[in-house]
Amino acid sequence: MEAQHTEPATSQQGAKNPAPATAAPVPTNTDTALALAGAEALSPAQQAIAEALSAPERTAEEAREHPLILVVHASVGSGHRSAANAIAEALEEARDEARAAGEAASLEARSTARVLDILDFGRIVFDGDKTASMFTGWTRPFYDLTWRYTLTGRLLWGGGTIWARLMYPKFTEYVRRLRPAAIVCTHITAANVAVSARMITGLSFPILCVPTDYEAEGLWPHLHTDLFCVANESMAETLRPRRVPEDRIHITGIPASPAFSKTYDRKEARRTFGLPEDKQVVLALAGAKLPQPYVHFRSAISEILPFMHSLPSMQLVIVAGDDEKYERELRRQMAEYGLSNVTVLGYVNAMAELMEAADLVICKPGGLTVTECLCAHAPMILLGRAYGQEKANVRMLTAAGAAMAATTPRELLDTLRHISDHSASANAMLMNAALLRRPHAAEAIARATFALIRREPPRDPKLRARHFLHFYWGNKPAHVR
Repeated sequence: MEAQHTEPATSQQGAKNPAPATAAPVPTNTDTALALAGAEALSPAQQAIAEALSAPERTAEEAREHPLILVVHASVGSGHRSAANAIAEALEEARDEARAAGEAASLEARSTARVLDILDFGRIVFDGDKTASMFTGWTRPFYDLTWRYTLTGRLLWGGGTIWARLMYPKFTEYVRRLRPAAIVCTHITAANVAVSARMITGLSFPILCVPTDYEAEGLWPHLHTDLFCVANESMAETLRPRRVPEDRIHITGIPASPAFSKTYDRKEARRTFGLPEDKQVVLALAGAKLPQPYVHFRSAISEILPFMHSLPSMQLVIVAGDDEKYERELRRQMAEYGLSNVTVLGYVNAMAELMEAADLVICKPGGLTVTECLCAHAPMILLGRAYGQEKANVRMLTAAGAAMAATTPRELLDTLRHISDHSASANAMLMNAALLRRPHAAEAIARATFALIRREPPRDPKLRARHFLHFYWGNKPAHVR
């Protein structure tokens, strides 16, 4: 099973280069060959797409003999990509287990998974990470309004061909040629484009939607999704009033890399990173290739540094990622304040092992970040003013007692002092997090994918009805917004 893993597992890292512009029409074989002649202008992912569009179409028999499962994300932040890679890894493991058991003829053993970024197929070029950075600072309340309130009450979006017609005709052609056995989507744009492609091509394959936060917004294609794989019962309650049938809701958890569910030796992990064994280790995840969303987060961390002298029982570990300028600034501040209980790290590959070394994690409330912390048994302080889906994540985690939240540097410092004086409070967060922890979400989604493939074609004709725009009126929302 050839899963194309292009990013580290942790959601703290990752940025994507923008794809080059493409012409509006779907390219012919000749057009594609000409494009490949100038391949230096294409990313590896775009080259793979061009080659697939120029290759002979797969026949229906070939598609049955060699099922292809597309796992599609959008490079808007790294969380959606990390979730897609985790699902692909679970599909790979299912293939390997089936072959090892001598079941070479089974669906699992014959299948192949392919991870795709939907933005690589776009008619118009834009960088998803930079677009996400636009919703910071003074624009964040507008993001909250559009994400949390628009189309999340009674007026809802069902699905339609408009996404593919306007922006993604190349993906439709990709689907028509490759005849996938299923498409699993970890981003709302990918889900809508997949629904569009299925409507236009008339092919029969299931579509699974995997929201990577702890609430699903109203623009998911509700009525044309075969299965929603959601984090918890609270999310299921948001789908039922949207008239999503019960048999199309599956509570799996959010898929994180298996690395975050493994057990590591804490003492060895601390020795690896040069951390003391006799202190509470507090890990601050401040690393990102695009620092704009982390401006307020990093500012709060900097403001508490002068007060770390008052927390001698704690060792603050700040992960700066691959931002060398930020790392140098942190080291300068450490020297200026004479801090011996602060450690600065650059890019970290073994993030799961580092979490094992920590007693507490300070992080932004991104869906994949908090899921990784849950799986790694790491208590959290969610730092910063949250908007949109991050607000939903904060409310869910704090209501369950699985995390604490701090909006300002003073609140963060007070929370650290409380945990320093009452370490049992961190243990309480761990106990409460057991309600939300689902470390095998990716495996559950893989099993559900194979089950849906075996059930094709669907019995409900409404799932495959064709619409250009499909809005509908839902029931009273389960959660007041």
